[in-house]
Amino acid sequence: MDLGLGGRTALVTGASAGIGAEIARVLAAEGCALHLAARNKQRLDELAQQLRDAHGVRVLTHPVDLRSAEDIDALLEDIGAPDILVNNAGDIPAGNLASIDARTWRHAWDLKVFGYIDLSRLVYARMKEQGRGVIVNVIGSAGERPDAEYIAGSTGNAALMAFTRALGSKSWRDGIRVVGINPGPVATDRIVTLIETNPRFADMAADFPFGRPAHTREIADMAAFLASDRSGYTTGTVVTIDGGLSLV
Repeated sequence: MDLGLGGRTALVTGASAGIGAEIARVLAAEGCALHLAARNKQRLDELAQQLRDAHGVRVLTHPVDLRSAEDIDALLEDIGAPDILVNNAGDIPAGNLASIDARTWRHAWDLKVFGYIDLSRLVYARMKEQGRGVIVNVIGSAGERPDAEYIAGSTGNAALMAFTRALGSKSWRDGIRVVGINPGPVATDRIVTLIETNPRFADMAADFPFGRPAHTREIADMAAFLASDRSGYTTGTVVTIDGGLSLV
C-alpha cells in the first residue's frame, strides 16, 4: 500500500535492531528519507546500506546516546526538522521494587522516558515552525497491564502513555499529531532470549495469543500508517497491539 510518505524525512531512534530497524525498513519501502539513531554504529551502517540498496532512499546514520543532552543537541544540529519522529529507543530492565535500585531505575528512564520527552520537546518546536509533523512513540503494553516484576518499565510506559495523550490532545493546533503504540510481546532478539532463558517468560509464552509473539513487521506497519496522512485525524491516541492480552 502506498501511504503517501514518499519524499518525507523520518528520524527513528533505537534503529539498530528489533522494532526500530523494522520501522526503518517499512518507511524506506514507502519512500522516506531516513535518519537512524542508536548507539551501535556498525549495525546502523549495515542497515543503512541495505535500505539504500533495496529502496534507493537517502539514509544517514547517527551513533548517539539519547541519555545525553549534548548528543541530542548534536543530532538535531545534523538533521534539522524531520517530518516524522519515531521514539523507540529503550532498554528498561525487568525486576521488582527491591531488585531495581535507584541508579538502575534512573539510568533506564534517562533513555526511554526522559529521552522520549527531551527529543520530543526539541523536535516539536521545529515541527511547529514548519507547521506540520508527526511524533510516534513506541511505548509498551506494560503501561496498561502493570507488572510488579517489571515495575520500572510498567511505570515508565504509563508515564509515556500520559505524555502522548496530553501532548497529542492539543498538538493539532500546531499542525502536529502525536500518537503512540503499545506493543505486547514482540519477537525481538531480547524477547526470544528471555523466553529461552527465563522460566517465568517461558510460562507466559505458552499463553501468547495465536501461539506466538507479534512480528516486528506488525508493529512497524502500524507505525507507518499512523505517521501517514491516512491516519490524519488521529492524535493523542495510543494503539495497543498485544493480541488482546491487556483486555484479559
